[in-house]
Amino acid sequence: MSTTDTYPPADLRRDLAGPPWFRRTVDWLDDRGTWAWIGLMVAGFVLVWPVGLAILAYMIWSKRMFGHRHHNGSRAMTCGTRRARAEAWGYARTAMRPSGNAAFDAYKADTLRRLEDEQRAFEEFLGRLREAKDKAEFDQFMDDRAHKARGAGSDQDEAA
Repeated sequence: MSTTDTYPPADLRRDLAGPPWFRRTVDWLDDRGTWAWIGLMVAGFVLVWPVGLAILAYMIWSKRMFGHRHHNGSRAMTCGTRRARAEAWGYARTAMRPSGNAAFDAYKADTLRRLEDEQRAFEEFLGRLREAKDKAEFDQFMDDRAHKARGAGSDQDEAA
């Protein structure tokens, strides 16, 4: 995973103002991942606690602390961010566009139609399953109630 997969290119970043050695260090740590940042922060706390605190503040401010990256093909996405949701919607929009290849578009349309039919059938099956479970529970309740009523009725007959 490279820095460009996770964060925008260095020339587009606004969070990396400062000397070039700082940018190179951040890029190097980004290439190694979150654990490198955490290791640097722990080392900073152990050696000189204000340095560790500054690194922690920078990690939180730049969203490197809580950004879990999931790979989507060759791209990495940070969960829960507005940008990730926008990219997901972008992928969904492009999935419905025609590709220009008539055979592939027909195959895609057929496959999507088949998947929608399978989803509809599965949801209907789940509905029938829920209804059957509810009916079985209701029948059990009615049987228990009738059994208790018969038991209470026979106790009253014996007492009289």
